[in-house]
Amino acid sequence: MEHYSVMLHETISLLNIKEDGIYVDLTLGRGGHTLEILKRLTTGHVYGFDQDITAINETKVRLEKYLDKITFVHSNFANFEEKLHELGVTHVDGILMDLGVSSPQFDDAERGFSYRFDARLDMRMNQNQSLSAYEVVNHYDLKELTSIFREYGEEKFAYEITKKIVKVRETKPIETTFELVDVIKSALPQKVLKKTGHPAKQVFQAIRIEVNDELNVLKIALNKALKMIKVGGRIAVITFHSLEDRIVKKAFKEVTTLESTPRNLPTLPINQELNYVLVNKHPIEASEEELEQNSRSQSAKLRGIEKVK
Repeated sequence: MEHYSVMLHETISLLNIKEDGIYVDLTLGRGGHTLEILKRLTTGHVYGFDQDITAINETKVRLEKYLDKITFVHSNFANFEEKLHELGVTHVDGILMDLGVSSPQFDDAERGFSYRFDARLDMRMNQNQSLSAYEVVNHYDLKELTSIFREYGEEKFAYEITKKIVKVRETKPIETTFELVDVIKSALPQKVLKKTGHPAKQVFQAIRIEVNDELNVLKIALNKALKMIKVGGRIAVITFHSLEDRIVKKAFKEVTTLESTPRNLPTLPINQELNYVLVNKHPIEASEEELEQNSRSQSAKLRGIEKVK
């Protein structure tokens, strides 16, 4: 399947690329967004991060014409500030995070991300880490699994599904994606199974988030991004589910809102000045035209923030 960069034009427009700017793509993937940034640079440079070495190797080929303008960094983006400091970079003009799992990861059956293909339970974005979906499904206890499915998957039947998983794995481990799908289906009432959408979607999302510690990594990266951006620089974040979007919205709101004075205290002159402003007050969503070409853009939301002083 061809890789599709979500809200490509909207994201590049929001970043407001300067031809001599320093840009960081924290989720390089197959390089769609980065390619458009590179096309607009003269003396500028891009640092592309990905913890998936396969993505980096494939993207090097795609971006062959621009190798003098890009540095590839094989790392989880939670470490991006430290990695950039090692490379002598202290501040940047733009930072991009596209938080979707790349299409090739989903479409590569062996990576074990998808309920559409039968494969060993894996879901590791970084193939060098030890924790995989197999360990989560087979070794986490009832309480831990239920909590993950509720919190990260917003799954209404989290307890029922977890109870069934624990029972099945007493006999033998749940080893593949299809085995897990069968267990999930067996725990759900018929009325749920008849609904549109895959019944395992939310549980698979929850396991993927746990395996890759995605929400904690996002909070860390946002905090570092806000510190590293130059005056006039922008951060663009594309999220794909409500948990991520809530974290981004909260982080941006905290630095773009003046602290209010409690009602029972006299109002004092406001000396606070904001260092950041929202580029868009409401998230940008994919156009009808894009949705026709790429259904994965359906849940995507783009938020942007600029440092103004």
